[in-house]
Amino acid sequence: MKTEVTTLPASTPVAHPRNDGMALDLAAVQAVQVNTEASIRRAASLPGRRAVKGDAQSAWLLKAVTCIDLTTLNGDDTEGRVRRLCGKAAQPIRADLLDALGMADRGITTGAVCVYHRFVATAVEALKGTGIPVAAVSTGFPAGLAPHHTKLAEIEASVADGAQEIDIVITREHVLTGNWQALYDEMRDYRAACGDAHVKAILATGDLKTLRNVARASLVCMMAGADFIKTSTGKEGVNATLPVSLTMVRAIRQYREMTGVKVGYKPAGGVSKAKDALVYLALMKEELGLDWVQPDLFRFGASSLLGDIERQLEHRVTGAYSAAQRHPIG
Repeated sequence: MKTEVTTLPASTPVAHPRNDGMALDLAAVQAVQVNTEASIRRAASLPGRRAVKGDAQSAWLLKAVTCIDLTTLNGDDTEGRVRRLCGKAAQPIRADLLDALGMADRGITTGAVCVYHRFVATAVEALKGTGIPVAAVSTGFPAGLAPHHTKLAEIEASVADGAQEIDIVITREHVLTGNWQALYDEMRDYRAACGDAHVKAILATGDLKTLRNVARASLVCMMAGADFIKTSTGKEGVNATLPVSLTMVRAIRQYREMTGVKVGYKPAGGVSKAKDALVYLALMKEELGLDWVQPDLFRFGASSLLGDIERQLEHRVTGAYSAAQRHPIG
């Protein structure tokens, strides 16, 4: 007997205009303050506030799949690994599980595939005809300390190879020294080099020391034209956390109130369990609304998350948990 999942939120994204940015408003940036203790308390309340079970849980887990930037960013990456990853992105959940859930005809894929520039062309070829975009990490990822002209050239090369999304890393020094003009100018250059490709600004929040720095850096990057703001490279000692995410999504809300423009959000690094994905989706829905649980405004930067989601869905269908190695990513 099929377990029909009838409560899946709409998966067809609404097209939103690009973020063209605005002039740097230093007064608005300097005015930003964050109550750290209150943010931590609010974040700590989330896991227990919005528990979902049964069909509703399966529906939201499938929604989470559509918001994953399926990622491989390892020193031992190969073309074969990237091609296998692309195959998994095109069919992220086993066909028998989708059929049992009544979702076989929904065309569920991940939101994107994220790779180094070296593998952009390989991924574009492997994903041809799927509609899944390729995202390239760029600008001297992960440290972001390459010469500026080299960073711009890397962006342009990835766009030329077919990347539709570029994940850039900011120069953390600009934030730590309060040089907001330098951060703004850098981000504007990245935005221009991306052309029609969407740009995600990686703040590397684990390096920024305070939530106030995170909030101010978020606002400056959006003023400079970032289409998404993203927590981490996944290579810092501390990556995505709920207090940081709360701070960044509230900066997104402030920017929308200032400009009317919707900017996306991407937690990356450390989001590896299905239960964590549900908490992040609840955060986005509560703080920003249902538009921000669509893949054009929300992504997880993840690799192992997909395997755990598939494992949870198999448990829903069969009543038994399988070993994690039965759900390979690529």
